Amino acid sequence: NGINKGTLIRWTKGFDIADTVGQDVCALLQAEIDALHLPVKVAALVNDTVGTLMARSYTSPGKTGTLLGAIFGTGTNGAYVEKLDKVAKLSKDSDHDKSTGEMIINTEWGSFDNELSVLPNTQYDIALDAESVNPGIQMFEKRVSGMFLGEILRRAILHLIRDKKVCLFSDENSSMNDVHSTTNVAENSGLYKQWGLDTSFLSIAHGDNSQGLRITRQTLDRDYGVSAASAEDAEAVQVIASAVGKRAARLAAVAVGAIIISTGRLHMTSYVATAKDKEGVNPPTGSGRKEVGEDDIIDIGVDGSLVEFYPNFEDYIREALREIPEIGEEGERRVRIGIAKDGSGVGAALIALVAGKVDKPEE
Repeated sequence: NGINKGTLIRWTKGFDIADTVGQDVCALLQAEIDALHLPVKVAALVNDTVGTLMARSYTSPGKTGTLLGAIFGTGTNGAYVEKLDKVAKLSKDSDHDKSTGEMIINTEWGSFDNELSVLPNTQYDIALDAESVNPGIQMFEKRVSGMFLGEILRRAILHLIRDKKVCLFSDENSSMNDVHSTTNVAENSGLYKQWGLDTSFLSIAHGDNSQGLRITRQTLDRDYGVSAASAEDAEAVQVIASAVGKRAARLAAVAVGAIIISTGRLHMTSYVATAKDKEGVNPPTGSGRKEVGEDDIIDIGVDGSLVEFYPNFEDYIREALREIPEIGEEGERRVRIGIAKDGSGVGAALIALVAGKVDKPEE
């Protein structure tokens, strides 16, 4: 309702604090700060994606403005710069700042396609959603964000453990195992508990290039009570973990690509020179690919553990962007993705600074 006023509609990401719903979260925070007699004022209510957009805009190289700030971590969401005349919720007579002709839109894309009309769906997705604190909500986020990927993998692994035809982590005798010991899953293994497998394990398994997937097997033993897992077991786990992570990255590309296409930024182009037109550049024979000028860059700021630490997450995003007909290889080359480290915190500080100046204009 204002720069430092906002009513909580509902919780996400596993939180469920009923007596705060319908209340102004800034007022609640300010009351607790005042009770501690701290000289702190709540200056702005900022979504983390808006903060990431601001932080990236502040630090991005060159003169190109940042189009999108996106989070791919515990949750996922994006905020982008939109033309005011495309914001249908605003009437021409409403009281809002029209000076720039633009507005930052917080998309809340975590709730994209809650009806599941186009999103992929598996038995593991269905079970995860049914047992979550908010069934039927945040369906996109439940397939993309770090909070849920480990649980999807856990449910897939558990299904295979219980399927006698598959024999995952199961040997009739030790001679069938390359470590010559019978595989065993401890009764108290996290594999048997909801949220018992951390999403960081996906990064470990996906990126494991060790001999016989030794690192994956050691992690299964140390953290999840799976003793003497075979190389074949570890390979199966790696394949599933990679599939879960790659699906998340490609879905992330859907959200990023939608913003790029919807804003028409691909049609705002001025680059015409090829590499061989540049002074001092001698490209290989037959190279006619256009150089991407600074004016043609589509700058995107991202933050979150997935995009920062999951192996090949950005590569998978780019791979999917190239497969979108409206973007293609040339469009993907114009996309610059940069990490806005702690973007939500830095961006919030920048916005609070600006809000403070607006609140108290200098004499």
